Amino acid sequence: MRNRLALPMYAIDPAASRAFWQVIKDLLAAQGLPVAQASYGLPPDLLSHWRNPALLLSQSCGFPLMTLLPDVQVVGAFHYAAPGCEGPHYRSWLVAREQKRNQTLADFRGQRVVCNAPDSWSGYNVLLSMVAPLRREGWFFAETHFSGSHRASLLALRTGEADIAAIDCVTWALLQRHEPALLKGLCIIDQSSPAPGLPLITGAATSCETLAKLRAALTLAAGRAEAQGVLINGFREMTREGWRPLLARREAAAGQGVTRLAEKEI
Repeated sequence: MRNRLALPMYAIDPAASRAFWQVIKDLLAAQGLPVAQASYGLPPDLLSHWRNPALLLSQSCGFPLMTLLPDVQVVGAFHYAAPGCEGPHYRSWLVAREQKRNQTLADFRGQRVVCNAPDSWSGYNVLLSMVAPLRREGWFFAETHFSGSHRASLLALRTGEADIAAIDCVTWALLQRHEPALLKGLCIIDQSSPAPGLPLITGAATSCETLAKLRAALTLAAGRAEAQGVLINGFREMTREGWRPLLARREAAAGQGVTRLAEKEI
């Protein structure tokens, strides 16, 4: 099926995500780019979805873009109206239970970290550069738990299965709006430095003409009322080079001997 469209990231509120997806679909149609699927949905396998030659538009994470998706083209990135965001850049909050509000990252040496996935920038790889200058002999954390999502990581903190997590600031803001009970008893103890946000991508075969139409449609979509429901307040055209700093930060951590957060990964 040709011209696949999905917005699989930040789908915290299905109604708001569906409404914004429909706005983009309609604007693409107005640009002469009809979308294949009739209704909103989330792809079950993100990597296969992103690699689909028929991909017209999707949103991925920056680290998979640079390590797993060499053939896709970058369209740009949204701006988000969430604390921690600066234009197309975002950051991670370091989150722990309320009782540890006055602690710093260094105080979590030898404790348990929970991460959404090893290929996530905001939940895993950002922590490599943050713990690198703090590491002494051996590993910084006692063990790493992989939860599958930022939401599941927050649940692991609440239930005491882990002690600290790095959470995408846009996800945090959306959960504050739609699921505030999930954040009860948790607090932000620190933050990462800004990084390029989630890239909007299209297939390798997308023409220059179509790429221009995608960017025009996204610029218009970011100004629509439905965009506010998913915290979007702008769009910037970008290329793959914009995400190269993620690799540089990962390489710098490796140069300090940090390629994993803990020896034991669960």
